[in-house]
Amino acid sequence: SANWERQPGGRVAAAGRPLDDSAAHSRVGARFTGVRVVTYGAQTRGRRPPVTPGKTSMIEDLKQNFLFDSLAEPQLRRIVRHAVRVRLGEGDALFEQGDPAKRFYLVCSGQIKLFRLSPAGNEKVIDIVTPGSTFAEALMFLERPHYPVGAQALQSSELISIDAVDFAAMLRESVETCFVMLGAMSQRLRGLLREIDELSLHSATCRVAAYIAKHAPSEADTFELPVAKQIVASRLSVKPETFSRIIKNLSNDGVISVTGSRVTIRDRDTLNEVAETCFVQMDVL
Repeated sequence: SANWERQPGGRVAAAGRPLDDSAAHSRVGARFTGVRVVTYGAQTRGRRPPVTPGKTSMIEDLKQNFLFDSLAEPQLRRIVRHAVRVRLGEGDALFEQGDPAKRFYLVCSGQIKLFRLSPAGNEKVIDIVTPGSTFAEALMFLERPHYPVGAQALQSSELISIDAVDFAAMLRESVETCFVMLGAMSQRLRGLLREIDELSLHSATCRVAAYIAKHAPSEADTFELPVAKQIVASRLSVKPETFSRIIKNLSNDGVISVTGSRVTIRDRDTLNEVAETCFVQMDVL
């Protein structure tokens, strides 16, 4: 069963304690107005909401990510004892750039935008985290980590918030778990190197075409963009006006047509031809 509790003023408590005892994270917690945090395996005060039929357990959710699927049952139970579920509405902030980083997260549903703000206030989208993926786990190896990005829900989302300090302590006790983490870091590094390669070697038109081709279903020619156009543009490091111009050029050439967020592929072969240089896979680091 699941227990939950809220403190006055929007603060959320798990197992009788704040989600994070740092002042900065408390400010973030105060922004979670209307958000329910559910804890598993912890004694809390307050009433219990009814269990939703068919809802997966936290351990089952953790096993959907390769970082956790090879862990032993006692290790998973240990993670769950210190973990909480966080539910965010569209636009809710999870944490801000520069906040102390004492937890990392697994996305169970929805989408989380990771972004950086320049001194002038300009936003650069670093990543869009989708269900089954983790983020901020690498920070546990730093002495006094702070989040280098901000995190915000693009739609209603549910996450599992994991205690990074306790997870790091568990790594010290298990060589096998350390190698699992190293594998996760290596995959993340390969992805970043691939992205640097795309940004430095490929044109903006190629990146936009590759994005559309990647998200287009093979069985249909019409689909909805998963996020807003301005977020796609920022994620691809393309200025909004450049993104609009590329979409217009591809439309004028009869490759695609776009109405709002709905994209229709008119010439898949040409789209793939424009995008193919961005699909080059890196076989070695």
